[in-house]
Amino acid sequence: MAKRSAAEPILEVNALVKKFPVYGSFGKLFGAKAYVNAVREASFRLYEGETYGLVGESGSGKSTTGRAVLGLTPPSSGEVLYRGQDLVKLSKRELRKFRNEIQFVFQDPLSSLNPRKRIGDILEEPLIIHKIGDRQKRQEQVFRILEVVGLQPEHYFRYPHEFSGGQRQRIGLARALIVNPKIMICDEPVSALDVSIQSQILNMLRELQTELGLTMLFITHDMSVVRYISDRIGIMYLGTIVEEALTDDLFEAPRHPYTKALLSAVPDYTRSRLKERIILKGEIPSPLSPPTGCVFHTRCPLATDRCRVEAPAVREVREDHRVACHYA
Repeated sequence: MAKRSAAEPILEVNALVKKFPVYGSFGKLFGAKAYVNAVREASFRLYEGETYGLVGESGSGKSTTGRAVLGLTPPSSGEVLYRGQDLVKLSKRELRKFRNEIQFVFQDPLSSLNPRKRIGDILEEPLIIHKIGDRQKRQEQVFRILEVVGLQPEHYFRYPHEFSGGQRQRIGLARALIVNPKIMICDEPVSALDVSIQSQILNMLRELQTELGLTMLFITHDMSVVRYISDRIGIMYLGTIVEEALTDDLFEAPRHPYTKALLSAVPDYTRSRLKERIILKGEIPSPLSPPTGCVFHTRCPLATDRCRVEAPAVREVREDHRVACHYA
């Protein structure tokens, strides 16, 4: 159950849009000839102490949404309200003040770690940037955070290539945690890891969330992972959040046809017979030319003429359960 300890959300995303320009043979000389609609009017809220899972297929825009929230990819329009402050309207200098409160954990830790620096220097760098402590205190904090994420003191002196994938992901988590953030945005942090290592990282995240009072936006394509880690889940398709609900409600009573198709693909080992698999026809439309009306109507088994011309409004079908579908 979502732990809403405050009346107001700690982070609120309203009508977030991100478009990437596509240029012709002459580059930027004659301007963009088209736009990739990566995120389209995405809206959701994070409440203090909860984990919000953002799920979708590859290319659905979930990672772009996470980057846009933090400003790593500046949004084209929309609002990102952190404790009432719109981060979209801030300059780079003003936004830097919030960097230590909202941290990002990347999918591939090796590509985000400087191969020429020792782990101790990598972890100390955020403290230097945010002017936290003197050299001795920073080193003490690095050794402490290594212990928190399950690494040894001698790892301080090693380089990124000397670690396994699971250990590198722990280093990525340590780098995010060392500045004591309020919110962590985790972009598929376990997708490249073995199942046994995945469980270790997920268990560690849940323990750290309880101990440190973290709020997390957890981005993934794995329904089993998001069910374990999340309090609430948002289902994203072609840059649009089509359904949002508490985790148990979503898995027990999905309302959107796309959500039902996703859940039908999850293996269920607790039943004696296989559940019915829903096979979607066709391919995901190109974000260069998204369909009119409902974004899912080209693959939806329930689609009608209304779906082709009229985009469904997000409506609440029960408490804390919202869906964008005419026939949900």
